Amino acid sequence: MVPAGIWVVKYDFGTCGKDTVVAPLPSCMPLPSSSPNLQALLTTSSFVVDSADHPALPVAKEELGILLDKPALEGIPLLVLGNKSDLEEKMSVDELIDGLGLKSVTHREVSCYGISAKEDINLDAVLQWLIARAKGTH
Repeated sequence: MVPAGIWVVKYDFGTCGKDTVVAPLPSCMPLPSSSPNLQALLTTSSFVVDSADHPALPVAKEELGILLDKPALEGIPLLVLGNKSDLEEKMSVDELIDGLGLKSVTHREVSCYGISAKEDINLDAVLQWLIARAKGTH
């Protein structure tokens, strides 16, 4: 049971790469119409792509567009993570930025990092980014 005045935001991480074609995008538990604006509850939105799966990039770009079109996420900072940056066939951060069209995203802060969950690459920088936005100190 959720205490009164506290809203739970559920975030289902989806993947778009070699393992799956398309998985669910982030979603929130239904909020009653009298609830506070969802924007007041969120500090960031995240989008994770397989940076080693070049053919999946157009699908990822399309899914990112769907995410960014959600009115509830308007103005919320976007963190894009290119996972598997430890692999030789990875895309660079610049390739991800170009391939996902991140330079055309307006009205929100956008950051993109190459990471490796397996090799613990750049995870400290990502955590610092998230903490700064949660604290409002960015």
